[in-house]
Amino acid sequence: MKLIIQAKIQIQKPIETVFENIVNPDKMTNYFIGSSSGRMEENAELIWTFPEFEEKCPLTVTEVIPNSKIAFVWDPETNVTIQLTEQADKSTLVHVTEDGKENTEKGIKWFGGNTEGWANFLACLKAFSEYDINLRKGAFDFLKIQ
Repeated sequence: MKLIIQAKIQIQKPIETVFENIVNPDKMTNYFIGSSSGRMEENAELIWTFPEFEEKCPLTVTEVIPNSKIAFVWDPETNVTIQLTEQADKSTLVHVTEDGKENTEKGIKWFGGNTEGWANFLACLKAFSEYDINLRKGAFDFLKIQ
C-alpha cells in the first residue's frame, strides 16, 4: 500500500491571485522557497532551493492548467498535484496531494516530513496571499545553529 499525503486550506483571495502566487517564483520566494530556476510551466525542469537547507530540489512540472491545477514530480516515485477550486464566496480552496512512497520505515519518515512541509506551505501561502506576510522568515533559523 502506498502512502499518500493530502493537505487543504481555504484562502480568502481570488483563484487567479493564489495561482500566480504558486507558479511565479518572484511571488513564491516571498513565502516559501529561497530561489527557483524558473516559472512553473508545463514541462519546465526547475531547481528550488530553501533558505534553511543546503540541498537543491530538482522538480519537473508535468501539467499546468491555469487557475486550476499544477502537477510536478520530485523523483520517479512521487507526484505532487496542487488543485485550486473557486468557492462560492470567490475564495480559493487549495488541495495538495503527494503520492507516494511505500509503507516502509523510510516511507513513513517521508510521510511525516512531507506532510509537515505541505502544511507549512499552505499556511505560508495563506499568510502571504491574504496579508502579504512571510511566515517562513526566521522560522527555521534554529536549524542553522545545530
